[in-house]
Amino acid sequence: MSKTEDKIIDLPKILDPRGNLTVAQSMDHIPFNVSRVYWVYDVPAGESRGGHAHKQCREFIVAASGSFTVTLDDGYTQTSYHLNHPWQGLYVETGVWRTLNDFSSGAVCLVLASDPFEEDDYIRDYNDFLATLKK
Repeated sequence: MSKTEDKIIDLPKILDPRGNLTVAQSMDHIPFNVSRVYWVYDVPAGESRGGHAHKQCREFIVAASGSFTVTLDDGYTQTSYHLNHPWQGLYVETGVWRTLNDFSSGAVCLVLASDPFEEDDYIRDYNDFLATLKK
């Protein structure tokens, strides 16, 4: 099974005339315990984010506002996902290269991560990433 197979997860969407609400609970809606939350915003037109893989950390990526495209690459297959619904997220397993681009104006990328930040967990060079797959 390819690590880039469809990993879009629909979260509960509670409709309310005062404003909708979506919830994401660890081990219920998200397939891991959340240790870190961060968000990316004010991405200039034409810029991309990501460009790395993780050795241990898993992530759940949500377009909290606006839209962007996430391309996942397992070294064999590349699959792109256009995220534009705040009640959906993309589950990204370990050992998958990710690139985020095509950010709309005002987009906010919310990421729930399984592990605290650890620089040694990152693979930031694509050739190094491909080399880890051959081990």
